[in-house]
Amino acid sequence: MMEPLVSVVTPVYNSEKFLEETILSIQKQTYPHWELFLVDDGSTDKSMEVAGVYAKQDSRIHVIQLERNQGAAGARNEGINRANGKYVAFLDSDDLWLPEKLEKQVAFMEANNHVFSFTSYRIMKENGEVRDKVVPAPEVITYDQLLKNTIIGCLTVMLNIDVLGKVQMPTIKTRQDFVLWLTILKSGYQAYGLDEELARYRKVSTSISSNKLKTAKRNWRIYRDNEGLPLWRACYVFASYAWHGFKKL
Repeated sequence: MMEPLVSVVTPVYNSEKFLEETILSIQKQTYPHWELFLVDDGSTDKSMEVAGVYAKQDSRIHVIQLERNQGAAGARNEGINRANGKYVAFLDSDDLWLPEKLEKQVAFMEANNHVFSFTSYRIMKENGEVRDKVVPAPEVITYDQLLKNTIIGCLTVMLNIDVLGKVQMPTIKTRQDFVLWLTILKSGYQAYGLDEELARYRKVSTSISSNKLKTAKRNWRIYRDNEGLPLWRACYVFASYAWHGFKKL
């Protein structure tokens, strides 16, 4: 039986400092049946030179240059649209996967017929120093649970796009992945957690997501505008979100 192909989507924007390490973490996967889409979103540094070197060496790696800057959502959507695999997975250009990430997660998906899965991950500093705390993956996350605890790390997600179709992230500045997960869960699916540390999330000081106040404000607007929650419920889930976010620090 043929092993399923995994389409890996990596948005790239001025990532020359970390991109090589990210690509290598994909090439070191014990599961070889993958394709990688490096989607450049208008980089002005040498990111595309780095990407081009690896694309020439490995036929599984494809470089896409967007005509204009579209943000992370637009770049990810372009990668999803090009995907040939049964599964799509996401890895940002400064994050890392551990070598068995794809092998273990594909087996988890296949054995249980899961449509949406995610794993535990560890946070590391910008210089690569690994922190002690692991962000654990609960056994299952529903729509209501995700509203209260944004625990699903984009770098750990795997989706069955044979079932879901080529889903798209909304083209908002931040939290696009969160809105997509909510949309999938709201449609009746659940997200299943594989509680093994299989990825490393790099906290970069200049990234949009590093500003916790702005992220919190964005979450509030998602609750009210995207999800249409009444004020009382938005306050309730926001308080829970803030508490869980504090525990991750």
